[in-house]
Amino acid sequence: MGTAMIILFGVFIRYDHESDAHWVEHRKHLNLTDIENDFYFRYPSFQDVHVMIFVGFGFLMTFLKRYSFGGVGFNFLIAAFGLQWALLMQGWFHSLDYTDGKIKIGIENLINADFCVAGCLIAYGALLGKVSPVQLMVLTLFGITLFAVEEFIILSVIHARDAGGSMVIHTFGAYYGLSISWMLYRPNLHQSSRLQGSVYHSDVFAMIGTLFLWMFWPSFNSAICDHGDGQHRAAINTYLCLASTVLTAVAISSLFQKHGKLDMVHIQNSTLAGGVAAGTAAEFMLMPYGSLIVGFCCGVISTLGYIFLTPFMEKHLKIQDTCGIHNLHAMPGVIGGIVGAVTAASASVEVYGHEGLVNTFDFEGKFKDMVPTTQGGHQAAGLCVALCFGIGGGIIVGAILRLPIWGDPADDNCFDDETYWESVAISAHRNF
Repeated sequence: MGTAMIILFGVFIRYDHESDAHWVEHRKHLNLTDIENDFYFRYPSFQDVHVMIFVGFGFLMTFLKRYSFGGVGFNFLIAAFGLQWALLMQGWFHSLDYTDGKIKIGIENLINADFCVAGCLIAYGALLGKVSPVQLMVLTLFGITLFAVEEFIILSVIHARDAGGSMVIHTFGAYYGLSISWMLYRPNLHQSSRLQGSVYHSDVFAMIGTLFLWMFWPSFNSAICDHGDGQHRAAINTYLCLASTVLTAVAISSLFQKHGKLDMVHIQNSTLAGGVAAGTAAEFMLMPYGSLIVGFCCGVISTLGYIFLTPFMEKHLKIQDTCGIHNLHAMPGVIGGIVGAVTAASASVEVYGHEGLVNTFDFEGKFKDMVPTTQGGHQAAGLCVALCFGIGGGIIVGAILRLPIWGDPADDNCFDDETYWESVAISAHRNF
């Protein structure tokens, strides 16, 4: 796999004009300074997104009592593999220089590759503890290929806006994972039920992931927005949405538990739902109170999803969702897509100004005659494409992963690191 990547990178990938040594000439020609290199605008956001991918997602998956190595270790593996394949796949669609047939990459490509990987890590959440590393690599290979195609269709062909990826990343990734989980249904998974829960310290580790994700989500949603007001507004909207979600997630968790106690599952996951739902409308004029409303609703819906929908889906729909990605990514992702469509359709010159409207929704080139109401329809169409690619792609990839050649764990051996990791028993003994 590594050799193939080296060959593909050797053939296709080169530095873009802002990371190439010719930048000095380019800079002098356009009378720019080094500080105007895109690196200085985008690198702080890239750092935050990178931490979310490797630390945030990785540690969020360590909640299982005997699967922490698998949670954080396989997350590391598929993210590192996925971002290389994503640079190629997204490059062919978005950054191909037709004059020499090369993909030109810069800091924004690195952010987009991390976004692409996020879709596969979300899918992994539904399958945590039930699949082999080889299955995960196959899932990532196909997942990133599907992601690059649906992203190109949604953003370039349909011309939907989705800065924080409610549709492109979360809706696609969640339904991709849920569809694969449905295809890989294990009727005898109860044989591993003794390992399916958490223990005190594993929940604390998972909370580290939650807090890193929660802190850096404003960077995630604003990372590839337009410089200036778009990026600024996206950070504010996401910040408020997340804060509002925490309050309602805690309230609903307490309300539905015996004796009004809190459930750590809800605090680890549902508190993040606002970040997911703010993604599409993040750069729009959602207004601060609008952000609070979206966050409020997501906290309620996500927490109720964990209480009622997850058991229902396992029992009646045959979908075993280990991390509850349906409640954290799927439903909030769809809500985000709908909020984006409504906010776009109701945009007006009075609120945005003419220049602001053109800039925010990119009404330029062949889309220069587009009006906000039409843009709202395009946003809704983008959501439908994400759902179709997620569900359809997940069923096809799930069928491939059902083949008995991948070395997946037995029903009574799921959620256990000992299957794939050396010295788990020794480590456990050493720690206690």
